[in-house]
Amino acid sequence: MAELTSLPEAVAALVRDGDAVAMEGFTHLIPFAAGHEILRQGRGDLELIRMTPDILYDQMIGLGAARKLVFSYGGNPGVGGLHRFRDAVEHDWPRPIELEEHSHAGMANRYAAGAARMPCAIMRGYLGTDLAAIAPVAPMTCPFTGEQLIAVPALRPAVSVVHAQEADRAGNVQLWGIPGVQKEAVLAADRALVTVERIVDELTPRPGGVVIPGWVIDAVAEAPGGSRPSYSLGITDRDNEFYRFWDKLSRDRDEFTAWMREHVLDRARDAV
Repeated sequence: MAELTSLPEAVAALVRDGDAVAMEGFTHLIPFAAGHEILRQGRGDLELIRMTPDILYDQMIGLGAARKLVFSYGGNPGVGGLHRFRDAVEHDWPRPIELEEHSHAGMANRYAAGAARMPCAIMRGYLGTDLAAIAPVAPMTCPFTGEQLIAVPALRPAVSVVHAQEADRAGNVQLWGIPGVQKEAVLAADRALVTVERIVDELTPRPGGVVIPGWVIDAVAEAPGGSRPSYSLGITDRDNEFYRFWDKLSRDRDEFTAWMREHVLDRARDAV
């Protein structure tokens, strides 16, 4: 069963230099607190995996924690581009970054294959697009119908990190709202960390809720507000002003570095 522990202890135990790390959450439940703790502990040379790398990965890339990004769309939601990501791609600052780009459907199918412990998934995407030439996918012919298809390799992160609304004291986790691929990311990983808004005595079933059992999770850490500036549906609100603020701040290397030092790196490790 999952161990209930603090966020610093969970990151220290589960995230290692050089790991392939998936940090998922679609629009809401983005695990900012966990990502910031990874930065505070100085983890580096990471292969970052995320369907929609947004501000969190912009921050991690800008501080040089990433050697590679596996993704399907990179942008600051509702505002535009990711300036630290762009600087790394165009100018190798603060270090060169390797890119592996896929479609949304391709990433989702890759997670599903990893969760099922299959070597690949088969789909009707990529054909006729530029991605087919640059992504590590393989065309194939269906042995039953002769249809042309694409095989995409399974995603098997070393560690997956997600945020959820609540967990019970046995380490079972429940999230609700826009589901994303949190469940698949956890099931596909070798190790899994879940941060939650609150610990409760018993999970109450929710419409559209997804329960991830504690026996597939290594650690659960209570982190109230752990998805800010994104939101946790029903508990916290999205900080739209911060998303606009980030678009301006992150354009300048020095301003970005100073802000990250003050608001992330120099914060107490037990702060959220």
